[in-house]
Amino acid sequence: MAQPPSAVLVARAHSRGRLCHIILLLITIACNANALEKLEYRVAKTPWDEALGNHRAIVNVPEKSNAVSVAIPWRRHEREPEKRNIIVVDAKSGERVKSVSRGEINREVGTITFEAKTAGDYYVYYAPFTTQPGWGFYSGDYTPIENTADKAWAESLKNRARLLNVKAIAIESRLAFDQVDPMEVIATKEETDALLKRYSDQPMLLFPEDRKYPIAMTEDLPLRWIEKGPASEFNADAQKNEYYAFQVGVYAAHAALSDLRAVFGDFKNDGGQVLDASHFTCFNLHGRDPRGDAVYTSINVAKATIQALWFGIDIPADIEPGTYHGTLKIGADGVNPQEIQIALKILPTTLDDRGDSDPARFSRLRWLDSLAGMDDEIVAPYMALRAVAKKKRSIGFLGRELEYAADGSLTQIAAGDRDLLQAPLRFVVETSKGPLTLKGDPIAMVMKSPGTQILETHRNGSGIELRTQLRAQFDGHIDCKYVLTSEQNIDVKDIRLEIPLAPKYATYFMGAGRKGGKRPSNYTWNWTGPYDSFWVGDVGVGLHVELRGSTYNGPMLNLYHPAPPPTWSNGGKGGVSIAEAKDNVMVRCFSGARTLHAGESLTFEAGLLITPVKPLDPAKHFATRYYHGTPLAPPDEDVKAGVNVVNVHHDTEPNPYINYPFIATKEMKAFVDAQHARGLKVKIYYTVRELTNHVTEMFALRSLGNEIFADGPGGGYPWLREHLIDHYTPSWYDTVPGGTIDASITTSGESRWYNYYIEGLGWLVKNVGIDGLYLDDVAYDRTILQRMRKVMDRAKPGCMIDLHSNTAFSIGPANQYAEFFPYIDRLWFGESFKYNEEPPDYWLTEISGIPFGLMGDMLQDGNRWRGMIYGMTARLPWDSDKFKANPKPMWKEWDDFGIGGAKMIGYWDEHCPVRTSNPNVLATAYVRPDHVMIAIASWDAKPADVKLLIDWKTLGIDENTAKIHAPAIKDFQDEKTFKSGDSITVQPLQGWILIVGP
Repeated sequence: MAQPPSAVLVARAHSRGRLCHIILLLITIACNANALEKLEYRVAKTPWDEALGNHRAIVNVPEKSNAVSVAIPWRRHEREPEKRNIIVVDAKSGERVKSVSRGEINREVGTITFEAKTAGDYYVYYAPFTTQPGWGFYSGDYTPIENTADKAWAESLKNRARLLNVKAIAIESRLAFDQVDPMEVIATKEETDALLKRYSDQPMLLFPEDRKYPIAMTEDLPLRWIEKGPASEFNADAQKNEYYAFQVGVYAAHAALSDLRAVFGDFKNDGGQVLDASHFTCFNLHGRDPRGDAVYTSINVAKATIQALWFGIDIPADIEPGTYHGTLKIGADGVNPQEIQIALKILPTTLDDRGDSDPARFSRLRWLDSLAGMDDEIVAPYMALRAVAKKKRSIGFLGRELEYAADGSLTQIAAGDRDLLQAPLRFVVETSKGPLTLKGDPIAMVMKSPGTQILETHRNGSGIELRTQLRAQFDGHIDCKYVLTSEQNIDVKDIRLEIPLAPKYATYFMGAGRKGGKRPSNYTWNWTGPYDSFWVGDVGVGLHVELRGSTYNGPMLNLYHPAPPPTWSNGGKGGVSIAEAKDNVMVRCFSGARTLHAGESLTFEAGLLITPVKPLDPAKHFATRYYHGTPLAPPDEDVKAGVNVVNVHHDTEPNPYINYPFIATKEMKAFVDAQHARGLKVKIYYTVRELTNHVTEMFALRSLGNEIFADGPGGGYPWLREHLIDHYTPSWYDTVPGGTIDASITTSGESRWYNYYIEGLGWLVKNVGIDGLYLDDVAYDRTILQRMRKVMDRAKPGCMIDLHSNTAFSIGPANQYAEFFPYIDRLWFGESFKYNEEPPDYWLTEISGIPFGLMGDMLQDGNRWRGMIYGMTARLPWDSDKFKANPKPMWKEWDDFGIGGAKMIGYWDEHCPVRTSNPNVLATAYVRPDHVMIAIASWDAKPADVKLLIDWKTLGIDENTAKIHAPAIKDFQDEKTFKSGDSITVQPLQGWILIVGP
């Protein structure tokens, strides 16, 4: 049993001010016969059925009675307890008590009457709900209130003079994770009013708290604070090299508080050593955003609400042990600062990892401000930017180059010997008199490093000033920023970016409202739907264009639904158009008519990415074979078949909770070490779109308002309703191994959580040994992925990232994620892809990754015949009678043929040495010096008899002696032999693998 409040209070009184508070409180308790008792709070020895809810009261009945009454002082944080069902169970027999009557039910107390057929303990479950096995999104709710008492018993209560009054003796939580004590046990209104009366002259009250007790509530004072009272002192023990975190609760006692501020002084020990104020920070008030820019937050606190402020102390490794004394001053507009005297005892021991291996230390809160990977260094396979030989104004990238003119226009974009532009790409301001001619100094280099070059020019004319900045990075990305300022009111017809393309290479188009496929001759799009980008080009050269300036520029536009960039969209007048002419294909990013007002500045920004982003590497692709499923570790037979990479999804023993792989790190490291011993690499699921409710820093992150977590109506799984209450959006729900529920909530998009995520990724690579990431639809943009790649490669060169997406989250993932591709090793585009219904040009642009220098795998029911046209199979262990997707038979054929030494030449290449006589039956050749593998697949609606059209001379094979053999491949084809000129029957949705050689 817990000590009575008086004993607790006296035991904790250790200063004169605190003792005065305790005496006053004891007087209040003594004068208030109706004060609520504080019960013992504990965790059940054995968890009960989840359907009964997360909490119960234990009521002791000394003797049996037809009707006992109990007032349970449950002090509930959750809202609307009067709407929850109540179930009473005899603790000894386990039988449910049907004769139950509800009395007054509120957040402070619940009064019920029930029949006790035996003496002993009874369990009162006061928030039962519907359970939901499996995964997805929680669709259940609290169970409705039941009236189970028979009419006669209920009527008998009316005639009963008195009831047997019994007491609740404890509140139990089903699991430790469900606990509410001490920070979610609410003070009553009477207790709160008494506290306010005692401090009627103080506009705010401060409650320092150890990190052990994260401040969870914002609208209720915890009973713990009523017992302790406000404090002006705080004592802490820390180790050398520790990053020590603590918190202060600020309570707006009598009026709202505006613009909170917190200031540390220097800390000194008795020997005069100083820990200066630069070692202290408040995460709520300032930090660094994912771009590295300083952020300062103005915090206002509504009357009668609590704001938790989280602080960090960066303790040096070489500090002298001892106790350091200093002050923390917290104030607000019009409110005199209050001081907290802090005694920080530095122990002689050193914490080598700063505390990061123990989430409960909250040392990782400093990761929120991490700048890891935020530099200009280059990552493999890229090289330093360079000038192209014999080209005056040029920038060379890996396999690509850019030329520019003195006025800032781009005169050529090329990959190898393929020139994409038919004429310069330029920014145009057009009035009724035509495009304006602007003059000024030639473009100049203002910043040059191996990884970045920035060029700027300033030009003007006709009352217009245009500042152009081109920022080129080593991955082939060019950020083009045009800042337009008018000296007078000017009516303009259009402001646009013109991209004149060579027709030969303007073959395909996707984005801006269109699925990937053949480029239309003429097309116009006006910012309908959640798009902001497009890609146009061919396999050998292309250009991805993102029109920037919105509140969100990441890939998941249909999750966040940002408004279109105001300068480009211009109230719906802007858009993208394609117009095919005789000598060029003109793509225009237009904004339409508007009036430029004197002194007004408009910024138009476009991100360009030259494709392919890296050389295609089929040999590496065919040698890297994935396992992603159950059982978690691939069987030996799969490893023998070539599996060498294992993806560990969330909802697994080593990685139980979504996007927070820091709880089962021992289990994860054991798994990683075991797979490394087998010669396998291990990658994990770890993204940021949503975050598990098991995140240790939950309430610290919630104290940042909606910076980390998206605002929303609340609801969802009961744990969220009982602890977070409101201002969140429920997301993924899962039952993890062991039966625990993982109930995530949606994150806000770009925030300091990205910094935490990147720093955490580096920690996992270094300390757990993971070999990379499996990304499943992520919200951040290319700059974050670039930082991630740097952090991983520095910790362990050769780390891998594969990207999975479905059409529901990212519309057309190849277009939406194009800016990721320089840092991605492999694609896995599936879920809601209709492999059997889409034409070849969709496969090429939206699924395969080939135009971007990547290759991929298929998911679930991918068409295995069509997949081989693009070098794709499914992953293990995807196999069933439905899918028949087991890739092992095809992998064996790859190995028997030696596909790693072959040159892949697809139907999209004009030099492909193999075609068929039917344009709907396509062929890809995998060419070795003395023989070739031919993959053919049909997009014809009917069985097709086709002949192979083979360039024998190019292959170096004698047609007269050549053998065409179809090897037996399980669930793919039976063995068969053909001769040159034979007709080959290809069934709809199917194809062949043919080996041709002497």
